[in-house]
Amino acid sequence: MWGYILRRILATIPVLLIVAVLVFMMLRLTPGDPAAVIAGDAATAENVAEIREKLGLDRPIVTQFFIWVGHMLTGDLGESFFYKKNVTELIADRIEPTVSLAILTIVLASAIAVPLGTIAAYRQGSWIDRVVMGFSVLGFSVPVFVIGYVLIYIFSMQLGWFPVQGYQRLAEGFWGFLHRLILPSLALAVIYVALIARMTRTSVLEVLNEDYVRTARAKGLPQIKVLMRHALRNAAVPIVTVIGIGIALLIGGVVVTESVFAIPGLGSLTVDAVLGRDYPTVQAVIMLFSVVYVVINLVIDLLYTVLDPRIRY
Repeated sequence: MWGYILRRILATIPVLLIVAVLVFMMLRLTPGDPAAVIAGDAATAENVAEIREKLGLDRPIVTQFFIWVGHMLTGDLGESFFYKKNVTELIADRIEPTVSLAILTIVLASAIAVPLGTIAAYRQGSWIDRVVMGFSVLGFSVPVFVIGYVLIYIFSMQLGWFPVQGYQRLAEGFWGFLHRLILPSLALAVIYVALIARMTRTSVLEVLNEDYVRTARAKGLPQIKVLMRHALRNAAVPIVTVIGIGIALLIGGVVVTESVFAIPGLGSLTVDAVLGRDYPTVQAVIMLFSVVYVVINLVIDLLYTVLDPRIRY
């Protein structure tokens, strides 16, 4: 087991290196000059050249890359061109809303989707099954920003149950914190409820046809115990996989959702940094998301051996 963990950790190094190269080159090759953006419309060519030299943008790209990697390995993420602030401080200020939104979203999605998928599998062909499958198709088809605006219109503008936009930090009060996160979390969770419910239904259906499930039923065990202890537990590996993938996919959904609900998290920071050609901030945020993605995949792989003792590496 420890040998497998070590191999998986070492395997993440080339992955992160490739991501770093792609992010660095992609930003450098896109049109536009951050020095010109910083200098402003009234700046002269001399002003732009001076800013480029100060930021190190006049050096060869390879040199810039190795300087950036060296600083990143020492924990120095640089200074934001746009915000004139240390990137580490920027991320620390913005990480709470994003993490809170992601955690609440995946908790809501899992708590709703797993029971729905299990019931749909148990009642295969019934109206419950058709409703769940119809919702799954709808959840995949509607963009998250459309869902967000519909929820805002119904629950904020018409019913007045939730604020339209904004975020309150946890330190300022738990109820206000939760009250402002429920609507964006629901908007983002719709997609993942559809994804997880569909996978849960498929996995549980496969398990329900196994011999040990029929044996449990023949022994007269209650249906709820058959579903929970025998069916759902043995169908957990693909369900955990899709939940883990959903957490990784939250990265893209968070960017859109934070923009719709004006949440000052890493998603909105990324959008502002891209528009402002803020290389250090964009690179740092994308690398952070990449590390999170890799760690989630590692945790999922390790959970397989816990959920299914037959799996050995």
